[in-house]
Amino acid sequence: MLEEKAYGKDLDDLRAKLGLDRPIHVQYTAWLGRLARGDLGESLWTRRPVVEELARRLPVSLELGVLALVFAILLAVPVGILAAVRQDTLADYTARSLAILGLSMPGFWIATLVLLMPAIWWGWIPRRPFVELTRDPWAHVSNFLLPAAILGVASAAGIMRLTRAMLLEVLRQDYVRTAWAKGLRERTVVLKHSLKNALIPVVTVLGLQVSAILGGTVIFETIFGLPGMGRFLFDAINQRDYPVIQGVNLVIVSVVVALNLVVDALYALLDPRIRYS
Repeated sequence: MLEEKAYGKDLDDLRAKLGLDRPIHVQYTAWLGRLARGDLGESLWTRRPVVEELARRLPVSLELGVLALVFAILLAVPVGILAAVRQDTLADYTARSLAILGLSMPGFWIATLVLLMPAIWWGWIPRRPFVELTRDPWAHVSNFLLPAAILGVASAAGIMRLTRAMLLEVLRQDYVRTAWAKGLRERTVVLKHSLKNALIPVVTVLGLQVSAILGGTVIFETIFGLPGMGRFLFDAINQRDYPVIQGVNLVIVSVVVALNLVVDALYALLDPRIRYS
């Protein structure tokens, strides 16, 4: 009986600390007021302000996400262009087969194999202790290269297929045929007259891929031991640290919304017919 009373008192104290003993509209209004002051609460696990915890970990997640997006673009766009220009050739078939293979294999599965296979076969683990940028810049960047490359490959497959399909559609337009008839070089026709229009849907998909990459950081940071926001979210879920979970979700949603606004702004640069009043 004493244990049940003690447990009940602790539970009531926790509810009062989190504000769960008040009506929903009062809780939401109070949360908005704290958010306006930059206060996301205190972590139940680390006993530190959530804003401070996220400020230390957000740059790691952003660095991983940006590098993964760069890998995806550098891999997908050139291969998609090659597959479209060399349609129904060996290069096209190879690119499409690799894209289907990339879509079929989950990124976390590839990451697990990359860590386990060298350890089993050669006794070597590619995972390294995390190094701060100020201590050793190259060692710091090398912490991100492998997870960013794997995460980027997972996103590159769909982008490559879309780049190929849209470029093929643009290459069949009348103004492109006119450019060919004028005797312009293939590089000029493809890169100057065709690619810019073909990239508009690709940019849209890139904005959607940002959400997938940010979600993938939760798994990849956990697998590769990166002290980012995704791994902090994973640990917070295990610890039932609700203020941290709420804060991380808010930051992820804010980043996704901001990047989608950037994507909308890029339309005006790619298509001169689009104007924002």
